[in-house]
Amino acid sequence: MEPEHADSIAPGTCPTASGMPMLGLGTWQNDDADQCAESVRTALEAGYRHIDTAQFYRNEEAVGDGLAAAGVDREDVFLATKIWIANLSSDDVLETTRDSLDRLGVDYLDLLYVHWPARTYDAEETLSAFTELHDEGLIENVGVSNFQPEQLETAVDVCDTPIFANQVELHPLLPQESVRNACDDYDVEVVGYSPLARGRVIEQPEIQTIAEKHDATEVQVSLAWARQKGVTTIPKATSANHIVDNWESLTVELDREDINRIDAINKTSRQVDPDFAPWN
Repeated sequence: MEPEHADSIAPGTCPTASGMPMLGLGTWQNDDADQCAESVRTALEAGYRHIDTAQFYRNEEAVGDGLAAAGVDREDVFLATKIWIANLSSDDVLETTRDSLDRLGVDYLDLLYVHWPARTYDAEETLSAFTELHDEGLIENVGVSNFQPEQLETAVDVCDTPIFANQVELHPLLPQESVRNACDDYDVEVVGYSPLARGRVIEQPEIQTIAEKHDATEVQVSLAWARQKGVTTIPKATSANHIVDNWESLTVELDREDINRIDAINKTSRQVDPDFAPWN
């Protein structure tokens, strides 16, 4: 889906997709509690309103501390977490979601993901528990993560609550066209994690040239490329400089030539590839 106000992104504001801010703060591997809390606080005070975490990251409590320290109204923050693959039976989904809420210090989640379609995941059983949480008002939206088109199709078919988003690794070196097309077919938002390919986008000559053209950084160009394709991104950042640098990507507008040039990069570099991934 295309972002709202895609043609005019004013400095200091963030476009949204179905009410979800299209630039968020990722917290994967941000496992130092003090640093994690501070990065969340810094991001929220800089203007971010989308924070992403997961049970597996073991930092939900620190994320909650950062939320509390920022003093931003809970209703103004789009907060997401993910259920780990060991906790996807119906009972475990219900129990561990409440544990996540307690650690985060909130009454509800804006988005709850199935982290991977693996191990204890069973589409009907797992997603029925997500629907129960939705009906109880504990989650606003149901999400899936790392789902290939076939897993997404099944989830859409069996879940009584609409699938809101599919979070996948996505960047100029892994554009995920087939996944994006499937999400578009099913009216599902795309959220891209590792949108900078763990820094590898900085090394690409095409992106370097475009960054120089726009007086921007390679990071900002890569985030703008994803946003202009309707993809929400959640880059991890811990320092204030990186948090602000990512936020300023919202002021970068690429033209069609820029986007075509990035699309034509003939490299594939998947950064996250566990043995239980559905594409293996």
